[in-house]
Amino acid sequence: MALRRISGLAIGLGLLALLVSGGQVALETRPQPASRPAVKPQSNIRVDSNLVLVPVTVCDPMNRPITSLQKDSFHVFDDGVEQTISHFSRDDEPVAVGLVFDTSASMGSKLYTSRLAVEAFFKTANPQDEFFLVEFNDQPRLITPLTADVEKIQDEVLRAQTKGHTALLDAIYLALHEIKKSAKARKALLILSDGGDNNSRYTQTEVKGFIQESDVIVYAIGIFGGRRRSLEEASGPALLHKITEPSGGHMIGVRDAIELPYIAAKIGNELRNRYVLGYSPSDRQRDGHYHRVKVKIDQPSGFPPLRAFWRMGYYAPSE
Repeated sequence: MALRRISGLAIGLGLLALLVSGGQVALETRPQPASRPAVKPQSNIRVDSNLVLVPVTVCDPMNRPITSLQKDSFHVFDDGVEQTISHFSRDDEPVAVGLVFDTSASMGSKLYTSRLAVEAFFKTANPQDEFFLVEFNDQPRLITPLTADVEKIQDEVLRAQTKGHTALLDAIYLALHEIKKSAKARKALLILSDGGDNNSRYTQTEVKGFIQESDVIVYAIGIFGGRRRSLEEASGPALLHKITEPSGGHMIGVRDAIELPYIAAKIGNELRNRYVLGYSPSDRQRDGHYHRVKVKIDQPSGFPPLRAFWRMGYYAPSE
């Protein structure tokens, strides 16, 4: 359905995060892990002793961002209890974006239009933004570390060739690791893939946990279609939806590759057009527990049906 200090403690869960509603590197073979050490999750919901800030994106049925709503159009609920919105603004901070680019064999016929989609997405970039590129087939590779030079990434995408299997989940994990190096408060991943994972070491459950523990919003352009699809490709839409939705992002499926550049530009604009809703939680909420957040919109007259995207919850600070 992105955190900074406001006066003190900041906890982030979170880019294109959104609430009302992160030399060459490759993964090495790892043994089956024992239980992972407990890590206190962060969220792109920003939490202070006085204020919780919830970034929200609102889109129309064509996935175009709606930026003209007023505060009284929104309702925010914390663990089912409606909160008084005391802060309302538009978020226009610089953003760090990791491009997760599928170069597996199943993308062969879609590679050219995927390159056009990357070009269209970068046309929405601001000079203060920064980006990096992870490509993946049999395994993920960090091709370009964090940089403001979008032409460098575009050149690498132009040189990409398709082959091999699909390690999508491993690529997302690698991208989450890389984006931690950015000092930007707003962080996001943009995945271009058919979602047909068949070669990852990390599981869907593990990757969803890593996303929850990060301050990264995840978007995906799902490139589907074709008469002969593997079982993994057929399950791609569901996988991309399950990975993106809890982060406050979402997946847009495309069956006609000619739509890709247009969709990529829309996601870029959505990422940079968010509302931020703030409310003051009660003392009982400073309990260190996970709190579910829900955002509702009063449908404005004259608008098509609107949908809001936000991260589904946050971990409250404890005293």
